[in-house]
Amino acid sequence: MHLDDYCRFDAVGLAELVRRKEVTPEELLQATLAAIARVNPRINAVIDVREADARNTLKQGPPEGAFRGVPFLVKDLVLHTGGMPTDLGSRLGKGMVFPQDTALAARFKRAGLVTVGRTNTPEFGNNATTEPVLHGPTRNPWDLERSSGGSSGGSAAAVAAGIVPVAHGNDGGGSLRIPSALCGLFGMKPTRGRISLAPDMGEALNGMGIEHVISRTVRDSAAMMDATCGPEAGDPYYAPPPERPFLDELKHKPRKLRIALSRTAVSGVPVSADCIAAVEDAARLCTELGHEVVEAGFTYDDRMLNSAMTTVWAGALAGWAQALSAGLGRPMGPETLETTTLEVARYGAALKASDLQMAVMTFNQVSRTVGAFFQAYDMLLTPTVAVPPYKLGVLNTMEPRAPEDWYAHVFSLCPFTAVFNVTGQPAMSVPLHWNKDGLPIGVQFAGRYADEATLFRLAAQLEEARPWAGRRPPVHATAA
Repeated sequence: MHLDDYCRFDAVGLAELVRRKEVTPEELLQATLAAIARVNPRINAVIDVREADARNTLKQGPPEGAFRGVPFLVKDLVLHTGGMPTDLGSRLGKGMVFPQDTALAARFKRAGLVTVGRTNTPEFGNNATTEPVLHGPTRNPWDLERSSGGSSGGSAAAVAAGIVPVAHGNDGGGSLRIPSALCGLFGMKPTRGRISLAPDMGEALNGMGIEHVISRTVRDSAAMMDATCGPEAGDPYYAPPPERPFLDELKHKPRKLRIALSRTAVSGVPVSADCIAAVEDAARLCTELGHEVVEAGFTYDDRMLNSAMTTVWAGALAGWAQALSAGLGRPMGPETLETTTLEVARYGAALKASDLQMAVMTFNQVSRTVGAFFQAYDMLLTPTVAVPPYKLGVLNTMEPRAPEDWYAHVFSLCPFTAVFNVTGQPAMSVPLHWNKDGLPIGVQFAGRYADEATLFRLAAQLEEARPWAGRRPPVHATAA
């Protein structure tokens, strides 16, 4: 299969070609490997090519799932497959191997996906750029001097560059939506409890962490959620089941929606003119499509919330680092952890149980405030990030910073996403705008709790009105 043909299709389309026997899974694998060889040396998105594993999957025959034979990449964080190394982006965890699949990895396999490799991630996902010391920086295919975002930056760069149509990611503060915005892709953060974290965790980051994918098309995201959502035995909670498959929602236009529009961040950090232009453009498009757009927003004590999120992130990171250190027999120090990571881990280790309880109380207060706001609005439209794709090196974990200062620094660039990890609501970044320099500028739509269906319906309507999947960056598998 020629790369031009391979890159014309999304994952649903490739699976349909396989079902119709117009292409074989082996041909798709060859196209993916060719794409990796062509672009990965320039963007460093794929850190581990698992060709032998992929060929073994094809030899055994992938299951007859919705994505049978479609090549896939997994982010090197949280999700793991038995026998495949996972580093978590860290020298401390380098080469770690789990004996079993996570539930999500097993569901990806049952869907018929063929894992071809692992994608780059910042150390423990603790950054909004993907520049780990262990594997080096992932570069944005739209501009190689710029970041692809984080923490799912390797997956986003791989999808944007045409290596695969869809790739795994996760989101504990914006890690699906931020890379999607910076790379011109669609990224949906599902509702808390929609996709199981079994068996390793009941919840991640006190409910802030979720799993899903980054894709070029809306239907790939919807179909993938259909293939992977639902609880596992022992889950502490799960999202209410959808009324119908999410893929079916795309066949129906949304009713007239009442959409709140906010150009400003609660934190008060400045928002660039490009990002304001993107959100205003999206608002006009929504109005043209028949929706009501009203300028409105909510507020809360941002300093208190940042402190609470720092407590949760630092406590979790300290636990992960201590577990790796004990399990692998490696000391926690500058030889194994980046400077900021080490500072955050030390801070987290010194926290008290009461500190965590105070953080959870703050989460509840903010969630009540935001939840009340959404009683009057179907969605909130904001920029996804506060600036266009930023240069590599701006978020440098080798510079010493106190933990709260570090997270304030990160979220000065990305102030709109993390609150919806706190509330558990679904939110998506949609690639509707490119600036005069040809860089993608995503916009975020947040919806009511457990209402991915309405988000998907609106996303499909926006995609039809303003198609984006055919836009290709300068560094792409089909480029000469």
